Amino acid sequence: MKRLIAMIREDLHNAREHDPAARGDVENAIVYSGLHAIWAYRIAHALWVRGFKTPARILSQATRFFTGIEIHPGATIGRRFFIDHGMGIVIGETTEIGDGVMLYHGVTLGGQVLTQTKRHPTLHDNVTVGAGAKVLGPITIGCGSAIGANAVVTKDVPDNHIAIGIPAKNRPRKENECLKLVDPDRYVAGTFEI
Repeated sequence: MKRLIAMIREDLHNAREHDPAARGDVENAIVYSGLHAIWAYRIAHALWVRGFKTPARILSQATRFFTGIEIHPGATIGRRFFIDHGMGIVIGETTEIGDGVMLYHGVTLGGQVLTQTKRHPTLHDNVTVGAGAKVLGPITIGCGSAIGANAVVTKDVPDNHIAIGIPAKNRPRKENECLKLVDPDRYVAGTFEI
């Protein structure tokens, strides 16, 4: 029980860290669909790894219905994961997400093949994925990297890089582009030099 309470507190603190609109833990716990989806995923994932695959899938689909966020219970997600707004997010079965990752609405972490292999991306620690971005296939997004809004990423992104465009092109992240709460769509909008 202590672990569960500590996890919920960490998630609520993480929401305040990532969202300047977050006003308080009680309100966030009630109204943040991203938190609801993450909490439901953790239950579904626990069922999945214990072999209760059908109940896990039912829970994940019910969560999708209520939140607009689809997280396959087979995905592996680390701590301090945050989903801002969330509507339209899809996270595939073999996706691996490290600690401190943030996704904006409309993100797809999807596959490109129909075989039962590792077919979804791996996002290492402290990755931010902008609104509407598509990260497809068994690729790796390195630590501290950012994916710009609406980018389509089909190739690996090294640590501390930015991927923007369709198809996405990588470039090293500049120091001023590592500021907290900087939305990745600013890289596309021209606020930062590209």
